[in-house]
Amino acid sequence: VLYELHVRDFSASDPSVPANLKGTFKAFTLLGSNGMRHLRSLALAGLTHVHILPSFDISSVNEDKSTWQTPAGNLSSFAPDSTEQQSRVQAVANADGFNWGYDPWHYTVPEGSYSTNPDGPARIKEFREMVQGLNKAGLRVVMDVVYNHTNAAGQNAKAVLDRIVPGYYHRLNGNGEPETSSCCPNTASEHRMMEKLMVDSLVTWARDYKVDGFRFDLMGHHTQANLLNIRAALDALRPNRDGVDGAKVILYGEGWNFGEVANNAQFLQATQVNMAGTGIGTFNDRLRDGARGGGPFSGIQEQGYLTGLFLDPNATDQGSPATQMARLLYTTDWIRAGIAGSLASYPFENAAGVIGPASAIDYNGQPTGYTAIPRESINYIEAHDNETLWDTIQFKASPAATVADRARIQNLGIALIGLGQGIPFFHAGADLLRSKSLDRDSFNSGDWFNKIDWTYASNNWGVGLPSAEKNQSNWPVMQPLLANPALKASPANIQTAVHQLREILEIRKSSDLFHLPTAADVASRLRFWNTGPSQVPGVIAMTLSDADGAFDKKVRRIVVIWNARPGAVDVADSSLGGLKMKLHKVQKSSYDTAVRTSTFTSATGNFHIPGRTAAVFVEKRNGQDEDDD
Repeated sequence: VLYELHVRDFSASDPSVPANLKGTFKAFTLLGSNGMRHLRSLALAGLTHVHILPSFDISSVNEDKSTWQTPAGNLSSFAPDSTEQQSRVQAVANADGFNWGYDPWHYTVPEGSYSTNPDGPARIKEFREMVQGLNKAGLRVVMDVVYNHTNAAGQNAKAVLDRIVPGYYHRLNGNGEPETSSCCPNTASEHRMMEKLMVDSLVTWARDYKVDGFRFDLMGHHTQANLLNIRAALDALRPNRDGVDGAKVILYGEGWNFGEVANNAQFLQATQVNMAGTGIGTFNDRLRDGARGGGPFSGIQEQGYLTGLFLDPNATDQGSPATQMARLLYTTDWIRAGIAGSLASYPFENAAGVIGPASAIDYNGQPTGYTAIPRESINYIEAHDNETLWDTIQFKASPAATVADRARIQNLGIALIGLGQGIPFFHAGADLLRSKSLDRDSFNSGDWFNKIDWTYASNNWGVGLPSAEKNQSNWPVMQPLLANPALKASPANIQTAVHQLREILEIRKSSDLFHLPTAADVASRLRFWNTGPSQVPGVIAMTLSDADGAFDKKVRRIVVIWNARPGAVDVADSSLGGLKMKLHKVQKSSYDTAVRTSTFTSATGNFHIPGRTAAVFVEKRNGQDEDDD
């Protein structure tokens, strides 16, 4: 279970961290800080890895902190929909201490701006201390790596590789110039020595810094062979010789298919479909788009399963009710496939009533199911890229939806990711209703728009209109939202979300049925019902069965029902009639009082689920009560 976090975001705004350690690797060694206490609580609940955004040496931040500038004036004095905050942040955006860091300078050196002293060995020691601090909190560390491009090429002062062998390390076009489909000079990892650079670098991070996993930026721009050779090199690391078991290092990345290498034009790419069967994960955009609605490049108010498509429409024109319902049922199948680990072979009844494999369902011209092993699906609904889930909900939800309704939508999204097969991936602050004040690309938006408040007092909503450069065309839609005081989340709303993720992780951790290892296991043990053309729209119902006790010695059956409808719903499965099923013990005492009212009627096999709620029921073995240990 992954939690994506930016090094500077983690502590820059944390009042419990000393000023000289804010935004540094060392902040992760303060086990009593607000941020580390939050991570520790997640680890106890079931979080396994913290995924840190790029932390190698980057080009965009001056490591001499004495040069850093801060926005002028008191930004909190301006209105929630003012243009002043973004104007002042952008005025110093290239001279402050903030950047996401997707601009490599030296691949195998820790970033100096995250150390207490960029000159000398401090950055090396402190990166290792960060890893150690997270390990002490019960967490492993994934590092975001960006081998697909460099910050600069040619004779630029920040171009490293072209000064070794000019023209070799970059992929060149027909004019002999570097390809730039990644927005920077693309590297040519199909060349032997660029691949060797990647392998040697990754082995160094794993062996000498004890990094437990790697997330590859734009992995589809690399070859499948690159990733397999990296896997083999890491697998060769041995605890007795190297101090690390390389086979336990996890690999995943962005398997997007675009640019000059698209459709295997130059080599067999490391894309979603091509990585099936390798055990290397790729991000699942099918589940993401079905849940949120639309896509990264579609209308910002286009609704989806979570955000009210057909069930609670907003004021935009998204077609007739019949059109909306048809789209909801169709895209809900994208979500079901994701819950089943996006397995290409997984069979279920689709919205048209046809029983077939998930690969037969179309996702924008691609197969919805594309993996061969459940863990190859990285299931997510929010990441550092694009709007946070909270900001997406603010755009898409019905104007009639209250802030409490919107918080329930977010919490339902957390349950959608956390209770499926595959690997759940959460953006840091998703469990705090995190907002970036509607910023869709906050890579250079400073601490102001990227703030995380580990005290749970605020989620950073309504701190001004986001940067004109990336968002100005949507300002007319944003302004009334940010100015509306009724859309501001309260500390109580935030606290409920904090508890929601912990409870979902506890439920996931309680049974191995939530992380089945093979496609055969998923096919034989996971069954969806309430499917096909006559389904109750907005309700996803799943049964996990373990009659032979292979995965859970205490539980025979688990039922999970996600209800995205605004109101309560009753759904029945006659095959479950007569069984003794009870609400999961975590939810019996849930911080959310609504989920506690979920019920099962044995005589009819009927489940009653409150609106915008995910409920989990279990059947214990040998007639045990659910609370029995």
